[in-house]
Amino acid sequence: MPEAVNKNTLSRSQRIRLASVMLLLLTVSLGIYLGLQTRAQFREVEASWSDYSDGVGRKGVWISSIRGHLGYGGIIHNFKNYVLRREEVYLDRTREQIDQFMTTTAEYLEATVDPDERNAIGMVRRTIKQYSAILPLAVQAAEEQWDVARTDDAVRIDDAAAIQALAELERLWTANRQVSAERMLSAVSRGQTLIWIGFASIAGLVMSSLLIGYLLILLLRDMRGALSQLSDELKKRRALQQSNERLARAVEQSPATIFMTDTDARIIYANRQFEKLTGWSRDEVIGQTPQFLQSGDTPPAEYEIIRKRLAKGLDWRGVFRNRSKDGGSYWAETKILPLVAADGTVQNYIGIGEDVTEKRQAREQVARAQKLEAVGLLAGGIAHDFNNVLTTIVGAAHLAALDAPERSEIAVEIEQIDIAARRAQSLVRGLLTFARREPGLRKPTDFGAIIDEVSRLLNASMPPTITLDCTAVEDKLIVLGDETHLHQIVMNLCRNSIEAIGGSLGEIRVLARTLYDDLPEGLASRPGGWILFEVADNGPGMSTETLQHLFDPFFTTKPLGKGSGLGLAVVFGLIEELDGTIDVTSKPKQGAKFTIYLPGTESDTSQPKLENTDIPRGRERIVVVDDQAEVAATFRRVLLRLGYQVEAFTSPLTALEHIRAEPQRPDLLISDMVMPQMSGEELVNAVRELRPDIPVIICTGYNPSGLEIAGPAVDLMNKPVDPAKLARSIRAMIDAAS
Repeated sequence: MPEAVNKNTLSRSQRIRLASVMLLLLTVSLGIYLGLQTRAQFREVEASWSDYSDGVGRKGVWISSIRGHLGYGGIIHNFKNYVLRREEVYLDRTREQIDQFMTTTAEYLEATVDPDERNAIGMVRRTIKQYSAILPLAVQAAEEQWDVARTDDAVRIDDAAAIQALAELERLWTANRQVSAERMLSAVSRGQTLIWIGFASIAGLVMSSLLIGYLLILLLRDMRGALSQLSDELKKRRALQQSNERLARAVEQSPATIFMTDTDARIIYANRQFEKLTGWSRDEVIGQTPQFLQSGDTPPAEYEIIRKRLAKGLDWRGVFRNRSKDGGSYWAETKILPLVAADGTVQNYIGIGEDVTEKRQAREQVARAQKLEAVGLLAGGIAHDFNNVLTTIVGAAHLAALDAPERSEIAVEIEQIDIAARRAQSLVRGLLTFARREPGLRKPTDFGAIIDEVSRLLNASMPPTITLDCTAVEDKLIVLGDETHLHQIVMNLCRNSIEAIGGSLGEIRVLARTLYDDLPEGLASRPGGWILFEVADNGPGMSTETLQHLFDPFFTTKPLGKGSGLGLAVVFGLIEELDGTIDVTSKPKQGAKFTIYLPGTESDTSQPKLENTDIPRGRERIVVVDDQAEVAATFRRVLLRLGYQVEAFTSPLTALEHIRAEPQRPDLLISDMVMPQMSGEELVNAVRELRPDIPVIICTGYNPSGLEIAGPAVDLMNKPVDPAKLARSIRAMIDAAS
């Protein structure tokens, strides 16, 4: 019996193996067959789809484009519109569409080998080339104002053959698309049949697999008991391992910096974010205390508080400015807490930090933007009215200077009034520039002349205990920048040094020269070179903390009422706008030196220096319009002293009616920009409709942008207006008009 059982068992095992081998061979053979057939069908579908999408599809796009160029709004339509209406926009559209059409048809010809398609495209191209060839004649007809009938006869082109060729091209494309679609549908149909065969085969294989599975169950049943206990043990170990791995991944991939120390505060672990943020690797920090992160901003007393809290088992929260390996710094919102064992003793300390550098910078940018907005509102509100007041002061001072004896005490006092008014003008310009309300015009500017002008203004107003040395300023320093902005840069830097020295003995040294070589790192060479400009003083100097905030808006170390905190912020913004650089070196009690690099240019200044200081005069008739009676009266008095016949108005509507009565009477118009009834721009355009060639000078409190004034260019002058500059502008514009 045992032997018979063994034989039966052996026979059953052999049958199971034989059945398994046969099913396996059947499965492999069927799989290979189905795989080869499926691959062939996929290739057929791919080939038919490629033919349909790459060939027929692309041609459809081209044909659609050609149809668009020949249809409404296309070449023929725009050409005929140009012939009829003679508007340049239709000519530009026709030329642009002809170029696009030729490009599209050239691509079509390059892609197709069908002779019928090439003949049809050639016919359409020949017709469009006829339109292209006849365009100059249409332009000539428009320029010489031919009548429509003559123009139509001269440029008429028979496009029926092109339309027929396009229809033939569309018919060929439709036929090719039908063939490609039928080929693709046929391949898909055969593929569907193959799928059903595959489904039936899979069903048979499933039944066979179930039979093999049943036989295997009989063989493996005895092994289940032994494996069950081992499997339970492996599951427990795997769950514990996965839990540890998840915890390690969470700590390692955490967006926060995490480091752990022992009770002596020596680091025993640091995660990946810690390495990324600080720049130090784990190997470099293991065994060290976190002192290498300290930037010096946090006082030692705060670290003592942290140590005491951790010793008591309490956590600590706060913000550090930490030092990174490359010498930079970052802000981290940090939580430090002790890891306490079951018996209550502290085993380790863990620090968790979040990088909040961008958040702090964003808050600072918002605060800066709010300050800029406040300055912008302030500047826009006071610029017009304040500059009107300064115009009256400057004009009255000029008139008084004409009557004052030369070098008399009254002449000196009048000169001081003029200097004070110009300083007030510079302050308003600084506000407008800082708030980006006064745009700059970059052009070749004589920087040496600006330094000379600023030195003369400062020598007349600064304390006698201070010496301003400009002997190191070279000649022919041409900077590509705005003249007013460059004046503000020089004035603010020199004024800053004067205020830093105060009433003490001091010296300010100004250097300016052109550099082509030996440029600092970060400055690329340029054809016009760079203008090096330095302002150095032997004043009290500045601390490191002051240097860090030196260019912040509204930051000042001066007493209340002695400084606005805008001067150096304006300088920084203007230099940045000019694509220049600025650097400051200073130490307490060792003075300060500002080093600026400004872009030079090979072009000469557009306006040469005026050697003749005489103020030109005249007898022409001038109309002055300003809603401020004081300003209008000041302009009138100044111009009357120069010999002109002046009519002043405070109402632009009244002035317009006066000019409308005799448009040829005035020789020049001077107008304010911002007026309640009608703006200066509207007034000038209205006058130019009556008298297109009248010279115009616009005097404004701050530079407007986007002026649209018909006729000859107007002269835009900033208030307060220099009477001498106004006189020269009047004479130049009247002479040019006559």
